[in-house]
Amino acid sequence: MSSVVVAPLAYTGSIGLWSLMTTAQTLIIEQYDYYQKQTLRNRTYIHGANGKLLLSIPVKHLGKIGHQYYHNVKIENSFAWQKQHWKSIQSAYRSSPYFEFYEDDLAVFYKTEFSSLYTFNKAYLEVLLKLMGWEPRLLYTQSYETTTADTDIRAQIEQKNNTADLALKYTQVFEEKNGFIPNLSIIDLLFNEGPNTLTLLKGRV
Repeated sequence: MSSVVVAPLAYTGSIGLWSLMTTAQTLIIEQYDYYQKQTLRNRTYIHGANGKLLLSIPVKHLGKIGHQYYHNVKIENSFAWQKQHWKSIQSAYRSSPYFEFYEDDLAVFYKTEFSSLYTFNKAYLEVLLKLMGWEPRLLYTQSYETTTADTDIRAQIEQKNNTADLALKYTQVFEEKNGFIPNLSIIDLLFNEGPNTLTLLKGRV
């Protein structure tokens, strides 16, 4: 087991990302990185009736002003994205074995307005930790360091790098129709496997 892991903060986070995070005794979340478009900071994928479905949180960009820190990025709430995301999640997982057990805990993220993307994702992370029964020592970076002596999995925030643990198998709601889809949002594993989620993640180490 890796004692310290430095991880990115994603929208729910993929199964691959979580499988790497759960090797940690101390989990350090990066909060001083720059925001980049088309990463898992504001995107996640679920298994819908018609296959892999992207959920993307709209954000306000600075345009040509330059880079902005992730923790300064604001959500564009003029779109009904929360209603759309929750409707998609309900359609995808209503018939899953554990949806009713976690529905109330996660519904709040789609019924309460958040102005900051970082704040939204941070709160989501902390609820997911509770739901899967994992209690690492949780810290947040105080500045950005290009390199770290700890296990660094921050690159997993990029979709092209997010390929860990593609072999983890479990039963998905629409698997018979669409086949098994690997490395989706952690909520796919949670709704389908419930209390067994953490065991499955740690079993991939």
